[in-house]
Amino acid sequence: MDCCRAQTLDAEFGEKIAAINLREYRRRGPSKTTRLLLEALRAEGVAGRTLLDIGGGVGAISHELFRSDLAHATSVDAAGAFIDAARTEAERQGHANRMSLYQGDFVMLAADIPTADIVTLDRVICCYPDMPALVDSSVAHAKTVYGLVYPRDTWVTRHGVRLLNWYFRVRRHSFRTFIHSTESVSAHVVAQGFQVRFQQLTGLWRVVVYARA
Repeated sequence: MDCCRAQTLDAEFGEKIAAINLREYRRRGPSKTTRLLLEALRAEGVAGRTLLDIGGGVGAISHELFRSDLAHATSVDAAGAFIDAARTEAERQGHANRMSLYQGDFVMLAADIPTADIVTLDRVICCYPDMPALVDSSVAHAKTVYGLVYPRDTWVTRHGVRLLNWYFRVRRHSFRTFIHSTESVSAHVVAQGFQVRFQQLTGLWRVVVYARA
């Protein structure tokens, strides 16, 4: 992703969408797949650890794990509106002093972002065209645990993505979504010394947590 791609995400996920996401989080809590990811992370141990949440949105993973005695969270998002929403919610919940926020493309910012015990990408890989660059750089930041939520590679999801991208083209949006091979994603993670500790499929999504072998 280059700076133009980051600007596209910033424009696509603006204040209106961020406000809707924050309102839904406050009303209902994390989504089903995020809850599955959180449960698996807690099973690996959270207390006293640090988190790097890439594509963190309104900060749901950070906010929830602070309730399990997470020591510090770093959230990175390309959309400024989501950074603002995450900061607002951190202040409301009283842990803003334990949360660092960065706006931009993680791959481009990676050298300036500290490593963490736990790294998460919740529905982020599907927004990124260069999966190897994103996965390789994010896995390299994980000391012990690496968690992902991304679309299942099936004919249903591939067809859905084609329709969605057709809609974006018709509406003259430059944003696109992507389906990346499950085998390829996992190979990039395993190559850096991780092994699967948890995996669950929902209708459209795959939730996976890896731990360093």
